[in-house]
Formats: sequence, C-alpha cells, structure tokens
Amino acid sequence: MSTTSDNAVRAYIADHRDGFLADLAEWLRIPSVSADPGCAAEVRRSAEWLAGKLAETGFPVTEVWETEGLPAVFAEWPAGDPSAPTVLVYGHHDVQPAAREDGWHTDPFEPVTVDGRLYARGAADDKGQVFFHTLGVRAHLAASGRTAPAVNLKLLIEGEEESGSPHFPALIQRHADRLACDAVIVSDTGMWAEDTPTVCTGMRGLTDCQIDLFGPDQDIHSGSFGGAVPNPATEAARLAAALHDADRRVAIPGFYDGVIELTERERELFAELPFDEERWLRTAHSHATLGETGATTLERIWARPTAEVNGIGGGYQGPGGKTIVPSSAQLKLSFRLAAGQDAAAVQQAVRTWVADRLPAGIRHEITFWGATRPCLTPLDHPALQSVVRAMGRAFDTTIRFTREGGSGPAADLQDVLGVPVLFLGISVPSDGWHAPNEKVELDLLMKGVETAAYLWGDLADAWRPS
Repeated sequence: MSTTSDNAVRAYIADHRDGFLADLAEWLRIPSVSADPGCAAEVRRSAEWLAGKLAETGFPVTEVWETEGLPAVFAEWPAGDPSAPTVLVYGHHDVQPAAREDGWHTDPFEPVTVDGRLYARGAADDKGQVFFHTLGVRAHLAASGRTAPAVNLKLLIEGEEESGSPHFPALIQRHADRLACDAVIVSDTGMWAEDTPTVCTGMRGLTDCQIDLFGPDQDIHSGSFGGAVPNPATEAARLAAALHDADRRVAIPGFYDGVIELTERERELFAELPFDEERWLRTAHSHATLGETGATTLERIWARPTAEVNGIGGGYQGPGGKTIVPSSAQLKLSFRLAAGQDAAAVQQAVRTWVADRLPAGIRHEITFWGATRPCLTPLDHPALQSVVRAMGRAFDTTIRFTREGGSGPAADLQDVLGVPVLFLGISVPSDGWHAPNEKVELDLLMKGVETAAYLWGDLADAWRPS
C-alpha cells in the first residue's frame, strides 16, 4: 500500500470509530461467562450476536457451530482469487466470571470509558481483540477499493476458551475441511508494553498430572512401625526433591528430547526488550529469580521446558501432632513444554521415572489430565513478516518479538490443520485479564484495527503458499 492508502485507512477508522465502539459496548454487556452454567443462554446470545454482526460487516457466510458444550462462531469471506492465501482468525467470545463485589469500580458488564480506557469484562480478553477485525476488514476494503478481502478470510470464535476449551479439539476435527487454511492468526495475546509493540512467535505446551502413592492399608503407628515400612509421604517428598538436578534442569531421563534450542538471533531479540527484572519480580509477587542455569529469566519462561510441583500432601494436616505413617500421599506436577517436545513422550518419560524411583511396598497411580502441544513460528516465515510489517505501519515503529510462557488452544489448530500459527494482539499487561477492572486502551485497540486493515493486502502481495 502507498502512503495515500495508509491515510485512507486511518480516515476510514476515524470516521467509524464511534459506531465501532458502540457496537463493542453492546457485545460487552452480554455476560458470556462459560464457567457458569447459569450463563449458558448468555454465551449463546453472545454467539448469535457476533454472527449477526459479522453478517452485517459483510461476511457472506456466518454460522453458529454447536459443540457438546457452548457454541462457537464461524464466518467466511472468499477473496475471489484462487491463488490468494487462506487465513483463519481465532479468538473467543466467552469471558471470565466477574462481579462488582470482586473489587470492580463499576458494573463489569456495563462498559465505561475513562481517560481513553474502556473498562468491562472481555474488553481485552477477548471480545475487543476479536471485534477489531470487523472494522479492520471494512477499512481494508474501503482503502483498496475491493469488494472482497485480498485473502480468503475465515474466523473461528470459540465459546469455551475460559473453561479450558474442552470441546475445541473435537470441533476443529469435525470441521477441518471448512477450516482448511494456509495460516492461523490468533488474536488472544498481548504486547510487551504500550510503547513497545511486539509480535509473539510461540507458546509453550502443557501436560499435568497427579501422582497418588499408597503404602500401608491404613494410617499406622509411627512408633510401632515407622522406620521399618515405606512411607508414601516421604516418597512423595523424594520425588519432588529429585525432579531437578543441581543446575535446576529437569532430571527426568528423556525429558529434553526434541527441544528446539534458541538461536543466537532469538537470544539477541529477547535481549532487546526493556526487561526490568525487579519490576517483573513485583508482578510475580516473588523476591528472587531462580531457574535453569545458563538461561535468562525471559528464556526460562518463554523458551525452556519446566517442571513444577503444584501441590504435595499426605498424612495428618490438622492442628498439633499425630504420630503416624500415612497410608497415602499425593503429588501434583505440571510440565511446560518447549518447541519440539512431544507431550505423549514426556508423559511416558514421567511414568517410567516414577516407577523406577519408588521402593517396593509403594503402589502408585498417575493420572494425566490432557496435553497441549507447543507451537513456534520461524522468524523468517513470510506470513509472520507480513504481521510484523502491518504492525510496523500501524504503530510507526520497530516491532520486537516475544514468546508466551503459557499455553492455549492455538496448538490444537496447528496440529489439526497442519499450518503455522501467528499471533496478533494489542493488549498490554496493565489490562488486567481475569482481574477486576479489566480494560483495553482505546488507542491501542484502534492500532489493532489498523494492523488488520493492512495485513490482508500485505499477505496477498507477499505470500503465495505452495
């Protein structure tokens, strides 16, 4: 696009900003809390509202897709050019629970704008970031003179993300043919800071489990039997203590198989970010950093695999003492997976490690609750470069790179559809996802609109997938 086109995009956005924000506020008033069964009808109302608004935007196909739980929304707008890339935008329309008594200054489902910030549950996570695509595609059409997007554009907006996406894998497997695309754009992430726009290039995976240990058939007297029979609480503590070596690396054999190591360029890009470790520690409510030797804090939370003890217990927990050898103990573990790791292989490695370490007389059971694979987009991928260029035009500054330490359903899309996942988000840490007084910065929200307006033309011009 030329500078004139940029001006046309910005003029269109400015002219339609008020209507866009009024529509967004209407959507935010719908309390689509997926975790509350009492809000199921509101989640459905949210899906139907969005499907109607997408049709009003111009999408010729808009559908509410049923699941075994709560509905998702699908929309499609063909480019009319058979060689154009096909792009799927992912987001979610359900929100976290919220109530005034949680500490909100105002009603969480009555949007309020103060000092350029829109406060409401879902303003940033994720209704605001989904909705900016509606004005973005309209600005793209207006500035380019097109009657259809430059790419084949699809949207899949989930209704259960805030409840762990229990039916999402089955949904995308069932509709894999309708969702077929060349790349996925996830608009459910954020940036480093208001003055440091960034693009996320990957998310870690996750698998977690509970290990139940069983010793005597009942609690027994520690004087009569202690020291002569195995103690499941002691063995739980031994497992927890053996989880890491002296360098804080995970000590489970085979755990690091397949890990894609950071390149020197990626380390340099991480180092370019204005990271303030003391400030980060305050955010973490912690007093010191600690982790794998040889890795920086950002490398540890974004690009290295981890093992964490989430809970440990067993035996007597009441006031005073009770001198027993307990009959059982439990250990809850979670493993964040770096790019290249296979969740099933990690699960098997954990099972083997536990079985090899426990003494005779201790029976155990391991329950894994599921797995999310990691995803990573190469820095030189043409679609990623289009995202970076589009953001750079909107923000008029250098775009830097991050990764995400958490995990999400994006990897399911990558696995089922077999395409790269890219991230386009404009939220900042102060937006307070899941917290009272969630908000979105309106100027940044408009930058998201502008980025989307530039992105589709850039992808069509720069990328022709084979």
